[in-house]
Amino acid sequence: MPRFEPFSALRYATFDQSAVAAPPYDVLSEADRQELANRHPNNIVHVDVPRESDGPDRYQVANSILRAWIDTGVLVRDPRPSFSIYRMSFRDGAGRRRSTSGVIGALEVVDEGAGGVLPHERTTPKAKTDRLDLTRATLTNLSPVWGLSLANGLTELLIEPGEVVGVVEAEGVVHTIERVDDPARVAAISAVVGSAEVVIADGHHRYAISRTYRDERRSVDTSTGGSAELTMTYIGELIEEQLSVDAIHRLYTDTDPAKLLEALERFFETSPAGPVEASITHDMRDRGALVFVNADGTGTYLSPRSDKFADVRDLDGARLEHALADVDHEVSYQHGVDLVRDIVTSGGAAAGVLIRPVTVREIQRTADEGLLMPPKSTFFTPKLRTGPVIRPLD
Repeated sequence: MPRFEPFSALRYATFDQSAVAAPPYDVLSEADRQELANRHPNNIVHVDVPRESDGPDRYQVANSILRAWIDTGVLVRDPRPSFSIYRMSFRDGAGRRRSTSGVIGALEVVDEGAGGVLPHERTTPKAKTDRLDLTRATLTNLSPVWGLSLANGLTELLIEPGEVVGVVEAEGVVHTIERVDDPARVAAISAVVGSAEVVIADGHHRYAISRTYRDERRSVDTSTGGSAELTMTYIGELIEEQLSVDAIHRLYTDTDPAKLLEALERFFETSPAGPVEASITHDMRDRGALVFVNADGTGTYLSPRSDKFADVRDLDGARLEHALADVDHEVSYQHGVDLVRDIVTSGGAAAGVLIRPVTVREIQRTADEGLLMPPKSTFFTPKLRTGPVIRPLD
């Protein structure tokens, strides 16, 4: 089972971090990055999302900014190793008030297939070395991987508050970060997470980059004390109350939409869905249906024919892969009903298909059976903020 250890974190000296924290780098557009950079001179995007305009030196520029923040006290390092409890309070898609808790620490980096840390879905290839180059330059883990612990009892261990060291309010979510450095409590958290496998929920690419970086560090004589053997990870318990899962919808290109729908009709019952609006997700849930998005912004309900998917996982993504296996097409992924509709109606894709969120039960079954979901099956929400906890590697 994987090691899970505390570390001496870098943290913003300011308590209210709403102006300096940011969403994960991989959900930010260039416009998002610029807005955040303009919001505050110490916003984490100045380091975590280097400007393309800085050219090949952009990663060293990012490191220079980071070191300046440390030197001037913008960022302060904990005097001793700690875990960080990370709580989020929010309303989910159904309007229900929710609260989730997890813990940020350093999770062991294991070889692919070695066990202990498991993927939960097939990943799409990413050729860019951006995260690796940034790690090399800054010698930090700037944003956490998101893991799900299969151990029982982690949530209970996190009930007692720690020392509140930062709060972020953004997009209707309150993020609260609490430091825990009591040796007995640290040991208890470490033992529970280390007692069972951890499933990577979000950040497969970041974890893979950590593996590459670890191998580089092993090959040279460094003074990092083996810190590259672990990577910063948020761990939550894999239980219903601790997860809020949205869908990632499908966009299809390099195909004829009429032929695409014709192929789907062999596997799904179809009926008109009317204009595609965000509220259609409620109807999808009630009907047990997907929605095909047409070029005019209307939709077609796709109700799975049970006899056509007898040997297919209970996942809309798996159903679509099965139904379109013999149809030439390219698929991409997009979160948000309105975005999918707008892309299709503007000609950015031939068609789209809205899918339903994966259930926590199916995520658990995937972990228990050692299976992999199709790419981009899950979108865990709310997203953790980058900035409140930074892990130095030096």
